Amino acid sequence: MMIIRTIAIASLVYACTGFGISQAQIQADSIAAAVPSTYADLTQFKWMHGTESCKQDKDPKLQVVQVNANSYVIRQNKCVTFEAPFIFVLVGQKRALVVDTGANESPDESPLYAAVLSILETQQQSTDPKQILVVHSHSHGDHVKGDSQFRGMRGVEVVGTSQEALAEQLGLSNWPNKLATIELGERQVTFIPIPGHQEQSIAIYDHQSGWLLTGDSFYPGLIMVKGWQAYKASIERLVSFANDHAVSLVLGTHIEMNGETHESYSIGTTYQPKELPLALSLDDLKDLNRRLQQTPKPQKLEFEDFIVLPMSRFQKMLSNLLSSSAEQKQKIQAHPINNG
Repeated sequence: MMIIRTIAIASLVYACTGFGISQAQIQADSIAAAVPSTYADLTQFKWMHGTESCKQDKDPKLQVVQVNANSYVIRQNKCVTFEAPFIFVLVGQKRALVVDTGANESPDESPLYAAVLSILETQQQSTDPKQILVVHSHSHGDHVKGDSQFRGMRGVEVVGTSQEALAEQLGLSNWPNKLATIELGERQVTFIPIPGHQEQSIAIYDHQSGWLLTGDSFYPGLIMVKGWQAYKASIERLVSFANDHAVSLVLGTHIEMNGETHESYSIGTTYQPKELPLALSLDDLKDLNRRLQQTPKPQKLEFEDFIVLPMSRFQKMLSNLLSSSAEQKQKIQAHPINNG
């Protein structure tokens, strides 16, 4: 039996299941949070997956899932943004790492900062508030737009997405050859440069859970590749890293594949009732690496649970525009960590 407790805060509501905290809904009352008896299994977990008619949508704006004692995965509502990207929150003793901020600026559409604060409230074990470090898997708009909710907040540092910012704030110099490891407080994470989908893409390895977070560079869906040779080298770099580290799950930032037909849903789809789970395996990553090393020129590569496709010239131009716009906005809004 689960114990339900209610906390009045920020008009955010957590609806919970036996898998732990599973949904964050926007309602004008309170948070209802459950003490989880078990945690979500990301190899099987069924996410909210949109609605046939978004006019009839009753899903929460955010779905917050607790996967272990101090790790959370958040998905945005597909009727709010068809991209429905995933966001990761890894909590250490001193700092919490937030990986990506999603596709919406407005807290009314996506109250991400409030959700992170609520998570940290449940994790608080001392009177000292945890600092928040925000990083991005890459600079495309559906992964950085929520930055505005975090910038300027006390105890928050938002890392930029340019190579200069990644070198200065995370220590990722000598791009893309150098890795960087930081301490969250009895929890280490390592940042791995993986250009290819986008020039400043990074992967994040959590030493505690064994999660390898791969952004848009590897996920169950249609993976668009901008730089083929860079992408080949990046996937090889990930596999080499994984050979020396225990990887439990490989987690990207979207689900786009139909689990029955093993075809990708169309771009703009807001209803994916038969979608695959989020997690891919290390074997999947190694299979991709083998195929890439056998494929000197850019071409479509199809696998059961994902597809790799080189970008067209137009798509590359669009990627440049999206990245440039995000980086310019970050420069304008840049704000150093405020320790009060």
